[in-house]
Amino acid sequence: MQATQTQSAQAAQPRNAAAIRNATLQAELPSQYLTFMLAGEVYAIGILAIKEIIEHGNMTRVPMMPDAIRGVINLRGAVVPVIDLGVRFGHGPSVLAKRTCIVIVEVEREGEAEVVGILVDAVNEVKDIPAGEIEPAPSFGTRINTEFIAGMARIADRFVIVLDPARVLSVEQMAFLAPSDVAGATSAAANDAAAAGSAEISDGGG
Repeated sequence: MQATQTQSAQAAQPRNAAAIRNATLQAELPSQYLTFMLAGEVYAIGILAIKEIIEHGNMTRVPMMPDAIRGVINLRGAVVPVIDLGVRFGHGPSVLAKRTCIVIVEVEREGEAEVVGILVDAVNEVKDIPAGEIEPAPSFGTRINTEFIAGMARIADRFVIVLDPARVLSVEQMAFLAPSDVAGATSAAANDAAAAGSAEISDGGG
């Protein structure tokens, strides 16, 4: 009898952990979201995490980085890594097109702000999505890792996947490197990115 109760308690632990995580995410969800397209699906990120949206331009490849990190850009003197969400979600590299853009996102990691760019197929609009209309992430049936999903919402006649930016945009997690290693690798391309930025300014001025 005691063994049966122990097994039942152990089986309930993963479900309880998932329920607690979903409840925490629901409590922290914003009410406005930037929606965007990627591989035919609609995704959303809380507007409070969005700093700006820029056109895709020259990205400097960083040696020894995973494929999901498309490169780095020079954003007003700051070197910002750009993550290809297509690769991150297992769809393959995103094809650059007319509406492709980079969404600059700020996430908090260990108490410090981290700025990252995400490459998306197209930006749609800002939508109001009340927390009560966002359902917990399903345990199966999605095309991406459920750990990346904060919830699912329905807008008009289709579902929108609400992302958890901190998990999706963890550069260290993608690289399986310590933060100092990632910083060292991205800083190795900083001079190239800065030089590219300077060249663009010079060309524009000429």
